[in-house]
Amino acid sequence: MSKKFKACIIGAGAGGLSMARALKRHGIDYDHFERHDDVGGVWDQNNPGSAMYDSAHMISSKTMSGFLGFPMPDDYPDYPGHKRILAYLKSFADACDLKDNIRFSTEITSTIKTDDGWEVTLSDGSSHQYDAVIAATGLAWHPRMAEYPGEFDGEIVHSSKFRNGDMFRGKRVMVIGAGNSGVDIAAEAARSADAAFLSMRRAYHFIPKHVFGMPADVFAVTGSLLPMFMQQWSLALVLRLINGDVTRHGLRKPDHLPLNSHPIVNSQALHHMAHGDLVPKVDVERFDGKEVVFKDGSREAVDLIVMATGYRHKLPFVDEKIIDPTLDHPDLFMRTILRNEPTFASIGFIEINGGVYRFYDEFADIVANFYSEIKDGNQATVDQFENIVKSGKFDVSGAVNYVDSPRHKVYANVLASARQVKKLRKKMGWKSLRDADLAVG
Repeated sequence: MSKKFKACIIGAGAGGLSMARALKRHGIDYDHFERHDDVGGVWDQNNPGSAMYDSAHMISSKTMSGFLGFPMPDDYPDYPGHKRILAYLKSFADACDLKDNIRFSTEITSTIKTDDGWEVTLSDGSSHQYDAVIAATGLAWHPRMAEYPGEFDGEIVHSSKFRNGDMFRGKRVMVIGAGNSGVDIAAEAARSADAAFLSMRRAYHFIPKHVFGMPADVFAVTGSLLPMFMQQWSLALVLRLINGDVTRHGLRKPDHLPLNSHPIVNSQALHHMAHGDLVPKVDVERFDGKEVVFKDGSREAVDLIVMATGYRHKLPFVDEKIIDPTLDHPDLFMRTILRNEPTFASIGFIEINGGVYRFYDEFADIVANFYSEIKDGNQATVDQFENIVKSGKFDVSGAVNYVDSPRHKVYANVLASARQVKKLRKKMGWKSLRDADLAVG
């Protein structure tokens, strides 16, 4: 027997738009809130708190990155920049007729679990009751700053404050952290600063954006039928053939196989290292006035430090009884559904080694299927799914021994995620998604 059911979506970036399409497709009533005045989330530089810098591009290719049924335009380059991604997200919202249901310039201040569902309070002070809540606010909003002994006499900023290389001119600059944004910023410093250094805690594999003329993630698909350890060894061999021995640039030899950490997809950093414009350094030991002392005993005088040290995985508007604010990350089934309260989900609270939008679609559809079962009164199926959510099964990390770092606590492997989604759909009797079923525009 069907019953009344209404969901609340928080955030109108890529994850929120994917979730809205899924709920709309399943005929589930929802309200959608966005604190900014337009869609796009972190890709909109005008969105307060966005960490988007002028030269930012996707690290997954357009071929692998589009929403299901809505590929990126043919005239987009292999790796679109942030302006094109923002335009793509806006066109997706328009094509799916999602904007009319979004209440813009409205922030969520709290979500409290009640006996009747969820009480959601808005920035205007009003409260509303919902049967389910989906947080689609993403990861890159709460900067994480590293701490080191000593005092530094220069300037320290988080990478979220970086916009372009103008801030580096006439300065000696050090970037701490070798995520993709950190390496991008270090490459900018190599072009603009008087001297540029990149400090890394560990050694990494640098994956070029093109492998044998193909976008790296498209090339990776060609080996996707191999067991994971063979994929990793094959990729290690390919990288050796393309990059050579990276220790000649002053880099350390990686102590892990490719894919054991989030891939650094960058073709510029090694170029600048080879030309002496970017100097790799080991981890920082301490600050000493204008100088930075490194763990190998070397030191460099610098004027500006950019901390590309990631973000804290926080959902500050969620009831502290539901998600412990002292934890670095909530416990989410398939990186999506809160295990202890399955009517709470988060689309976009994930790191993945490939194009993520199609997985937003997959996970959003799983959530929408679950809500449909609740709405239709299929209690046995609801109980079955909730037991699965709480069981700890359906691991999306894959057979990969990830390095121990905060970002890998919310990490997922593309191939493992695809397999687990297929397995879950079969177990629950939920129809698989196809591009043809979701085609729009």
